[in-house]
Amino acid sequence: MSELSQQITEDMKTAMRDKNTVALNTIRMLRSSIKNAAIEKGGADAELTDPEVVAVIRREVKKRQDAIEQYTAGGRPELAEQEEAEIAVLQGYLPEPLGEAELAAIIDAAIAETGATSRKEMGAVMKLVQERTAGRADGKALSQAVMAKLG
Repeated sequence: MSELSQQITEDMKTAMRDKNTVALNTIRMLRSSIKNAAIEKGGADAELTDPEVVAVIRREVKKRQDAIEQYTAGGRPELAEQEEAEIAVLQGYLPEPLGEAELAAIIDAAIAETGATSRKEMGAVMKLVQERTAGRADGKALSQAVMAKLG
């Protein structure tokens, strides 16, 4: 079991003891998503590595961000608040995001390394950037930053 998975399990126990229903329900859902991803990866006995667990957490945060947009547009602020509380719990498991300067340096290095000069070569740059950021930056933000640099 990865370190992050162990931490999530321990936090679930703590949430049970503290009777923190928001954290408990969010962590239970997260553990279920992690287990489902592990099963998809390699069957019932498979386990995910920490980077794979981070990817699952990012997907769950994205789902909640989309739900917030829908609830806000639908006039359901109480449900949007619930989703925001769940995002706060999930973000506690994500690594510190990269700063703008760090991100710009990684993108510049990747562009120089690939020799990219236009948006046509964005795929090669994105591949390198995603490897180097290792889950510490949102994919959509990365894409927009690379697109801006390539013009």
